[in-house]
Amino acid sequence: MYVEELLNLYAAGKRDFQEISLIGVNLSGKDLRGINFRRANLSQAILRGADLSSANLREVNLAGADLSQATLVEINLIGADLSHANLYESDLSRAGLRGARMISANLNRANLPEANLGEANLGHANLSEVNLSHASLHRTKLMKTDLARAILEGANLSNAMMSNAILTGANLVDVAGHGVTLEEADLREADLSRAKLIGANLINTNLGRVNGRAVNLSWSSLRGANLRRANLYRAQMSWANLTEADLSEAVLINANINQANLHNADLTGTIMPSGATHE
Repeated sequence: MYVEELLNLYAAGKRDFQEISLIGVNLSGKDLRGINFRRANLSQAILRGADLSSANLREVNLAGADLSQATLVEINLIGADLSHANLYESDLSRAGLRGARMISANLNRANLPEANLGEANLGHANLSEVNLSHASLHRTKLMKTDLARAILEGANLSNAMMSNAILTGANLVDVAGHGVTLEEADLREADLSRAKLIGANLINTNLGRVNGRAVNLSWSSLRGANLRRANLYRAQMSWANLTEADLSEAVLINANINQANLHNADLTGTIMPSGATHE
């Protein structure tokens, strides 16, 4: 089907274009709100600045497509293939992306508040400066993903797999991250205020200079983690494993370290829960 025919049918009121093949088609800037492209092949398509709000793109093939600056509010992309797609500055507010394949996709500065990315695969993707506030990332794969300076405030990261992810300067305030895996991730200078990371895997994670005010790390493994100069004021760390962790010059005032394992941890200059500085 040619672009002109598609647009004419859409203008006439037709919305159902299921399983259509539009490989490499150019629909930049087009208004396609509410269209049904379920299981369509739109690989390599150019949709820059297009409006696909409330559209049904469930299980669609958008591998390598250009959706930069597109309006995708409340779009259905459940099970879609967006591998290597360009979603730079796109608006995916409240979008459904559960189970989507987004390996190596570019979502730099994209807007995804309240989006559902549960069980999606975003390995190696670029999510730097993305807005994922209050989004659902339950069991999402984010291995080696770039989330530098991302906004994840209030997001659900429970059981997410984020090994080797880059989260430098990220906003993780009030995050729910029960059972999240952040092994060897880089969270330097991230804000973890009031985050709930109970039972999390933070082995060898870089948490240097984080703001962990009132963070809950109970039952978590921080073996070998770097917490140098971290602010852990009023943190909950009962039963946490801090074996060989670097807590030098960290602030633990009023923190709960009941039954925490501090074997071979570096406490040089650490301000302990009592307010006294460890020698």
